[in-house]
Amino acid sequence: MRSVRLAPKRPVNLSLNSKVLEMAKEMGMNISQTVDELLTEAVLKRYWAEWQVNNREAIEQYNARVASEGLFSDKYRSFMRPKADKDAA
Repeated sequence: MRSVRLAPKRPVNLSLNSKVLEMAKEMGMNISQTVDELLTEAVLKRYWAEWQVNNREAIEQYNARVASEGLFSDKYRSFMRPKADKDAA
């Protein structure tokens, strides 16, 4: 997925609640920027939710394989190893 946050902007027409728009202008809010940020977050949230649904089977298979076989890097992850008993040596 290409970066949606860096895509060029283009003008559009929107219908917004007139009272909310008036209040936002009085507060000095940048309407275009605010709508752009909120819409971006909503689109990305929906995109990744749909991606998870569409890839559910692959994710479940991967998680099952990791649960049964572990990760290739497990032997290098010393912070995950149990500490040796000092008296056992």
